[in-house]
Amino acid sequence: MSEKKKNTSNFNLGSYWIYIVLVLFFIGMTLFSNSGSLLSRKISNNEFSEILKDNDIDKILIINNQLKAEIYIKEEATSKERYKEIIKSPLYRKDRPIYEYNIGNEEHFLKKLDEAKKEYNLSLDYKNDPRTSFFDTLFNFLPFILLIAIWLFFMRRMSGAGGAGGAGGQIFNIGKSKAKLFDENTKVKTTFKNVAGLEGAKEEVQEIVDFLKNPEKYTKLGGKIPKGALLVGPPGTGKTLLAKAVAGEAGVPFFSLSGSDFVEMFVGVGASRVRDLFKQAKQKSPSIIFIDEIDAIGRARGKNSITGSNDERENTLNQLLTEMDGFGTDTNVIVLAATNRAEILDKALMRAGRFDRQIYVDLPDLHERREIFEVHIKSLKLADDVKLDFLAQQTPGFSGADIANLCNEAALIAARNDKTAIHHQDFMDAVDRIVGGLEKKNKVITPKEKKVIAYHEAGHATVSWMLKHAAPLVKVTIVPRGQSLGAAWYLPEERKIVQTEQMLDEMCATMGGRAAEKLIFDKISTGALSDLEKVTKQARAMVTVYGLNEEVGNVTYYDSSGNDSFVKPYSEETAKTIDEEISKIIEGQYKRAIEILGQHKDKLDILAEKLLEKEVIFKDDLVEIFGKRPFETKDTEQANSEVETPEL
Repeated sequence: MSEKKKNTSNFNLGSYWIYIVLVLFFIGMTLFSNSGSLLSRKISNNEFSEILKDNDIDKILIINNQLKAEIYIKEEATSKERYKEIIKSPLYRKDRPIYEYNIGNEEHFLKKLDEAKKEYNLSLDYKNDPRTSFFDTLFNFLPFILLIAIWLFFMRRMSGAGGAGGAGGQIFNIGKSKAKLFDENTKVKTTFKNVAGLEGAKEEVQEIVDFLKNPEKYTKLGGKIPKGALLVGPPGTGKTLLAKAVAGEAGVPFFSLSGSDFVEMFVGVGASRVRDLFKQAKQKSPSIIFIDEIDAIGRARGKNSITGSNDERENTLNQLLTEMDGFGTDTNVIVLAATNRAEILDKALMRAGRFDRQIYVDLPDLHERREIFEVHIKSLKLADDVKLDFLAQQTPGFSGADIANLCNEAALIAARNDKTAIHHQDFMDAVDRIVGGLEKKNKVITPKEKKVIAYHEAGHATVSWMLKHAAPLVKVTIVPRGQSLGAAWYLPEERKIVQTEQMLDEMCATMGGRAAEKLIFDKISTGALSDLEKVTKQARAMVTVYGLNEEVGNVTYYDSSGNDSFVKPYSEETAKTIDEEISKIIEGQYKRAIEILGQHKDKLDILAEKLLEKEVIFKDDLVEIFGKRPFETKDTEQANSEVETPEL
């Protein structure tokens, strides 16, 4: 059935028959109104004088006081030779004119006729014929017709018509739901096998699918079907993919739409579409409704109300709340929704009985990233040197969408270099491209600037190498990429909790670049802007969020609800203390970085010179200069030092 639908032409004669009838009607009216003109032929002044003298003219009609006159011939005169060809025509009618004559000046023509009637004793008659054609009338009404046509056109466009013919496609169906229905005729091919990672989230939604397939298993114990499940998580983590898998696995009608599909410029349309959506779902129950980006209509009520008037979005939300859990909602309709802004949703929408389950879809961990890579490389032609474990290790913080983009970018890079397969280095180049940006080969950098950049990046590498809790370095480069002039990339450890010493070591390594500039050149530059931004955020978090500062104490000024945007949760005196403590932490780590670099200044010089020579150096080069890190773990020793990896 679905294949037939795909191959069927979009043209539908039924929707165009009215236009065909109108065209035929206009053609017919044209022929009818101009049938006299089609039969009659124009005659010259001499021909007119001859038939006038012969008294063959029955009557002359001057049309609308214009220069044209229609000439009718007497019936007894039609037997003459000059009229035989005209009479034989299939268009000939007795009540139609035979000739058309240009009279010139009307007054002069009428005077000529009067003189001829007296001179030749003629019996003809003449008169003015105030005739109005159909097209003259149509032309008078044309502006109104055009205005109506333009109004209908824009109303169709605003109602989302666009030639779609489905529900909500026409102006009179604007209150209909725009949800796409997936059933046995349009089955979704995505299943839970296509969803890598997300084990906890899959278990939650699999239970909903199992309930729809085997309801007796739960109802015999008195259980009730959950009303809804809300998928929450950062962008790209697979919320919509999980919903697609539910559609493919459930085997029941699945209605899919976005939160913005309820939004319209007309009052009451959103609520009407909600009613129509649930009406369709109830008719096909058991069924599932999936609303992607539900924050478009689910935002907390009462906020950002400027006019104080009735809000269309709030009306839509009220109707959704009623349909999900109100009177007469005892139906097997499950609502799935997805958002990455759960904190702004209305509390009434989040309560049990509407969204009974809130499923957090987090960024994948090391094991889950490995599984996601396995899914996305199935369609790729890989070389033997590709190590998925290492790729998963090098991409902390990547979402499922990021990994899919990484695999595609690696394939494009390999194709650009005319390779027959995708190698491991292509994946690493893709990481460079995604994280660092496009390499700027034509960017002009003076030798002096290049030396400053080299010492800056060498400072990062040196300090991080000497600190126990700093992330182990894998690559240092001074090749401009994106907005950066150079970068030191690390292999960060995936920690669930972070201790004070670990944060301080990371801050010290981050300040290593500016400390190297100060130590070597006794000057500092603007190149450390991103470093300063990073350490300032870390120091502020230590003092105001995590309670890791002794002076401020074990308090946090963080509000997870986001309601402290316009109010300071502390006094001016505390604010001054916070600023002082943040400055102390940053300056302390800056001095510590200068001290470490001073102790290893000779090795810093060697590293910077090597960086100026090669532009890119790896872990092996640092081992050669500094020796092996005494506190390096077994996991980091297994990392391939000759492969580029990013700092995230």
